[in-house]
Amino acid sequence: MQADGGSLQHRSARVVERIPENPKTVTLVLDGALPQARPGQFCMLWLPGVDEKPFSIAGADPLMFTVSGVGPFSDALQALAPGDPVWVRGPFGTGWTLGPGRALLVGGGYGAAPLYFLARELCRGHARVEAAIGARTSADLLFVDRFGGLGARVHVATEDGSQGRAGRVTEVVRPLLESGRFHRVCACGPEGLLEALADLCAGTGVPGELSHEAYMRCGVGICGSCEHEARLVCMDGPVFAVPGGPSRAAGQRAEHARGTPSRGAPA
Repeated sequence: MQADGGSLQHRSARVVERIPENPKTVTLVLDGALPQARPGQFCMLWLPGVDEKPFSIAGADPLMFTVSGVGPFSDALQALAPGDPVWVRGPFGTGWTLGPGRALLVGGGYGAAPLYFLARELCRGHARVEAAIGARTSADLLFVDRFGGLGARVHVATEDGSQGRAGRVTEVVRPLLESGRFHRVCACGPEGLLEALADLCAGTGVPGELSHEAYMRCGVGICGSCEHEARLVCMDGPVFAVPGGPSRAAGQRAEHARGTPSRGAPA
């Protein structure tokens, strides 16, 4: 994972499609592309006279951003219609690792959107992908069918039990990581989810790459507003690696790669 320096200049784009995803979320498809963008990176979106804020890239060609209504600026973006302009800077930051092996993608809330971009790229490279998607209710779930459309096995959890397993998505993730069949975890979601996943990675021996959110003004490491644990999310992140601690799962993964069960693992 290495940070790419995106353009500091705004480029104008126009909305060509507005896709409602759920009652709170829409995807904006723009008329441009950023072919150099990698899953996990972000852009700064600007509406003159309103504000400028960072958004994870949901697709590079065409350029797409999935926007959940959480405040005045996201509400203004959601109100855009086909033909309306928006200004873009980027891409910035680090991305998830693209490579072989079996990856578990864990998304909480609207964190599922950039993970779908990652899933498409991994599947294009013939990596094996499973997804664990969590939300408060079934109405809040994002991209479950799209992950399935890629051929990925999808595990769902909702806090109210309206779809999939009742509870938090980490309750689905724990047994998956303990199975020993995954080589890494890639995640995006609320800070509490990422903290819990870091603990699970340490406990099961599976390394992780976790995408963190932070308030940003510049996107290029100048203002310091996105400092997180002595690191700048815009430059050192937003995707940070967490090591997998030593555990029986490491041996299980090696056995799984050879096609034979390890002692104590299900055959």
